[in-house]
Amino acid sequence: MPILGKKRHTEVSLLMVCIMSGASRQLALFLCGCCVAALGVQAEERRPAERHQAAQYVAAVYEHRSILSPNPLALTSREQALELMSQNLDIYEEQVTIAAQKGVQIIVFPEDGIHGFNFTRTSIYPFLDFMPSPHLVRWNPCLEPHRFNDTEVLQRLSCMAVKGEMFLVANLGTKQPCHSSDPGCPNDGRYQYNTNVVFSSNGTLVDSYRKQNLYFEAAFNTPLEVDRITFDTHFAGKFGIFTCFDILFFDPAVRLLIDSEVKHVVYPTAWMNQLPLLAAIQIQRGFAITFGVNFLAANIHHPSLGMTGSGIHAPLKSFWHHDMESPEGHLIIAQVAKNPQGLIGTGNATGKMDPSHSKFLKILAGDPYSQKDAQDVHCDGAPKWNTNAPPTFNSEMMYDNFTLVPVWGKEGYLRVCANGLCCHVLYQRPTLSKELYALGVFDGLHTVHGTYYVQVCALVKCGGLGFETCGQEVTEAAGIFEFHLWGNFSTSYIFPMLLTSGMTLETPDQLGWENDHYFLRKSGLSSGLVTAALYGRLYEKD
Repeated sequence: MPILGKKRHTEVSLLMVCIMSGASRQLALFLCGCCVAALGVQAEERRPAERHQAAQYVAAVYEHRSILSPNPLALTSREQALELMSQNLDIYEEQVTIAAQKGVQIIVFPEDGIHGFNFTRTSIYPFLDFMPSPHLVRWNPCLEPHRFNDTEVLQRLSCMAVKGEMFLVANLGTKQPCHSSDPGCPNDGRYQYNTNVVFSSNGTLVDSYRKQNLYFEAAFNTPLEVDRITFDTHFAGKFGIFTCFDILFFDPAVRLLIDSEVKHVVYPTAWMNQLPLLAAIQIQRGFAITFGVNFLAANIHHPSLGMTGSGIHAPLKSFWHHDMESPEGHLIIAQVAKNPQGLIGTGNATGKMDPSHSKFLKILAGDPYSQKDAQDVHCDGAPKWNTNAPPTFNSEMMYDNFTLVPVWGKEGYLRVCANGLCCHVLYQRPTLSKELYALGVFDGLHTVHGTYYVQVCALVKCGGLGFETCGQEVTEAAGIFEFHLWGNFSTSYIFPMLLTSGMTLETPDQLGWENDHYFLRKSGLSSGLVTAALYGRLYEKD
């Protein structure tokens, strides 16, 4: 049943304590948010029993337009840093209040949302909180604000969790002193980390995660050992956690999900969209589908920097936000199944066999298949090229040199290969639009803005009518397709990317393995196709 509201569990006025003694005016103003509800620590036990037994929980992610430092390279004081961060935390607190009224049980805020970005190692230092290890110290910053120095942000977040009676996930910069006897200790005597923190609904610091795969973040250190962090909740079981660029790598993102009990992931990110294959909502949804998990993704909101795209993604359905026009942040609230229903593995469960799927199976089996149109003729068993095949060409997509073939005509079958990967598409189009589409393949090491090995089959709308425009960023399209897209991938880690006009996410009809090929089938698109891709990762070749 939908949870429409959250009853407050105490009618007693809550004692609010503001830590102001000995603080500067800026620090005092900052800490006024760090108030403790004297009875709030009992809230966990007072939740209705029905909520614990429900098949769903209520989650929220907030896409935050952060207030940024006007000059992140300049040196500032701790008080000035706190004053800027308090402006962002004020907005966080407003969102927690709204979420609490809607019965939210867990809320996720984005990467870099509190302190911003583009700092140097020195200039970010005043923005860093000290982070004790949650595995060594049990600590409630809201109740014990004086236990550690330089923890004002943690105190504020802890008190928000108490006030909202919900789990809270946020990202901040943290520091940990180290000694010269530590061979990894930086010259300035401290580690600096891009850190996610998790607070329970009573304000306790449940766990922290230090980002492993940094993306041009000179201000931060990479942890010497990978944090593989999961945390338990009373309302939905076990969650995993990682940050932004981590999503493209085996550790910790994939390794976390080896644990079959991890059915939910929280994901603070500051993602710059890159079409046609790696818009934020594309990779978020692809991850949820591939691993059969709920994926709670909170992105930063700076459209001028190409940063937008958040969502609460289940394998079969998504609630998402992508807005390049509005200057405002956006709160997404959705009911989420405790046990998400997966999509992967339905490849052989075809049920009523539709004609297009029968053709697909015949092509895979190498049975006779005849298809005549303006672009191709196949009538002699296994599909092969012939003199009527359209030309192959090369074009840059995502900074990689793709080999492509144009998609002409109302229906047909196409194949294009590179290295060991061959990509195929079987398609029908109700009407022809005046647009150029192409089927592309890439099998190799991506080396721009990160180094990682990918295998990609992609059916994309080109930016114009020339071959050289295939691979350009496109958000609007009119071409309606019914299609099977498949390839002989040499990895099992394949992310489906299905995006239509207006940055709309679509769910594949079928997805899975058939005769050593991985395929995606879709009909009934809601709008014109922008991208249909199978994005494979060969982690061992990085």
